[in-house]
Amino acid sequence: MIKSIFIPTLYLFLFCLSANMLSAQADILTQLREIAIVDQKVMMPMRDGVRLCTDIYRPKTDKPVPVIFSKTPYNFNSWGDGELRTRTFERALEAVSRGYAYVVQNERGRYFSEGEWDILGLPVTDGYDALTWMAEQSWCNGKVGTLGCSSTAEWQMSLAAMDHPAHVAMVPQGFGAGVGVVGDFYEQGNWYRGGAEQMLFISWLYSVQNDRIRPTFPADATQEELIRASRSFDLASERPKVDWSEAFWHLPVQDLIKSVDGPIGIYEKMIRRKPNDPAWFEGALYHDYMPFGVPSFWFASWYDVSTGPNLALFNHIRNSTPDPEVAENQYLLIAPVLHCAYTRSTENTIVGERSVGDARFNHDELVFAWFDFWLKGDQTQSPDQMPRVKYYTMGQNIWQESDTWPPANTKMKPMYLNSVSGANSLFGDGTLSWTNPAVKKDRADVFTYDPMNPVMSYGGNVCCTGNAIEGGSFDQRAMETRQDILVYTSDVLTEGLEVSGFIETTLYVSSDAKDTDFTIKLIDVYPDGRAYNLDETIMRARYREGFDKEVFMEAGKVYKLELPAMSTSNYFAPGHQIRIEISSSNFPRFVRNLNTGGNNYDESEGILARNQVHFSSEYPSQIKLPIVE
Repeated sequence: MIKSIFIPTLYLFLFCLSANMLSAQADILTQLREIAIVDQKVMMPMRDGVRLCTDIYRPKTDKPVPVIFSKTPYNFNSWGDGELRTRTFERALEAVSRGYAYVVQNERGRYFSEGEWDILGLPVTDGYDALTWMAEQSWCNGKVGTLGCSSTAEWQMSLAAMDHPAHVAMVPQGFGAGVGVVGDFYEQGNWYRGGAEQMLFISWLYSVQNDRIRPTFPADATQEELIRASRSFDLASERPKVDWSEAFWHLPVQDLIKSVDGPIGIYEKMIRRKPNDPAWFEGALYHDYMPFGVPSFWFASWYDVSTGPNLALFNHIRNSTPDPEVAENQYLLIAPVLHCAYTRSTENTIVGERSVGDARFNHDELVFAWFDFWLKGDQTQSPDQMPRVKYYTMGQNIWQESDTWPPANTKMKPMYLNSVSGANSLFGDGTLSWTNPAVKKDRADVFTYDPMNPVMSYGGNVCCTGNAIEGGSFDQRAMETRQDILVYTSDVLTEGLEVSGFIETTLYVSSDAKDTDFTIKLIDVYPDGRAYNLDETIMRARYREGFDKEVFMEAGKVYKLELPAMSTSNYFAPGHQIRIEISSSNFPRFVRNLNTGGNNYDESEGILARNQVHFSSEYPSQIKLPIVE
């Protein structure tokens, strides 16, 4: 009897839920059509004749209006599975209701756009040509602002380098994969960190890169035909789901996408590139030798995959751009969230397991205030009213303001590594101290790194790895029971301190392998023992003398490693401790170093490495913390 009542009731609930969703979708479209001219599947011509699929939503007015432009490799078709999608409509409704035209376009070779796709939608002239086309339309006032997060943001920097007269302002968010080389960061669009490949692109390209064989429409298809076809065919591939927690283990790495029957494409070429390969400098990545011509409001986050390069680029543009108007109009917001999660802060924002308090901020109002000033000339929204840098300090759980990054009153202060009997695991006696132990005789902590049994990624500053890694801050104590993790912990703090800025690491290391990796993780230890990760980094030893050369290690020799900087803003409260973990793997965030000194990407077997971290007067291994005084 209970079953017979329950099933019809469930069906009735699902039917009503579906009906309400359809009603809400139709309502959004109705609202949009009341105020907007909707012009979909406009095939915008590029200089080489290739046409890019573009949807345009503009206010019903005879007066020209400014444009908010998003270009993306992702699907924005309004229809899917026979039903209306509303995400694009919601964004368009917000923009149009505020007096903007909203233009969204697929990168070359994606979905309805013609041509062959490459990461960031090569060639870079596509962005320039799109701006020219829009600026020439009678409904455009000649001013365009670009907006987007992640892959919808990453093309904006190379476009800003072209300094198109219509490109008046931009808001790039979570934009690290568009940054090639900036300062000491040599990541080539998040492909590398410290010379070690980041595995996020394997799972991302599995779902994004085009297969060699894919359906396309005839070049002479009319706009009307494409609109009609889009209700039946949105060209969105639906590949089988992959258990990446298992798939990432496949060796050799060059065959990983092939091993899950994924599309054969640009990955097989990219995985063979070394950090200084000329191909990285021929595409759409922005490098710090390039010009930059656009006022920008940058959005970053503490648990994103590329926070360090993001902040370094902000500083580079401010300090190196010769145009004072451009240099002075760079603004930055750093939130305590995961990749592109700026609108998900709550009264109790939890990132992973750690609560960072009420981190809410009015994302949309900040973005549109920026555009109102630059695209409409609304002087009431002048950036002069904004802090140059607005950043969230975890631990204290407050928003703070600064005119620079790091804050001007920040001083770098070293903490030195030391141990007596060994720092292996949480149960060792590794310490971090403000004074150099000044041990004259060289001492070292030793661990064995087995690439077939790597230290697993647990939380962290990640994105796009499917079910393999859950990003954010997690209690690391269970991980710290491993003997191949060196753990160094400070005394209990009697006074709180704020660490805001770039954390520098210098390690003196040796190994019996020709090449190996060294990893580090910065941790806030609570009085009850909980150990929450803040940031992490890695360095492949063969690149210690520069990413343009490979210099292998010799057994018995000690080498100085400068690891890529970590970044955070965290208040270590009284009663807390500062901790770092050092190991040689962080998998599957980073590709495992097989320790052979070979190519690594085409190898299937690894060897053990006996790795050492040295500390003495001669070898003062240390981290430098940016302490806000």
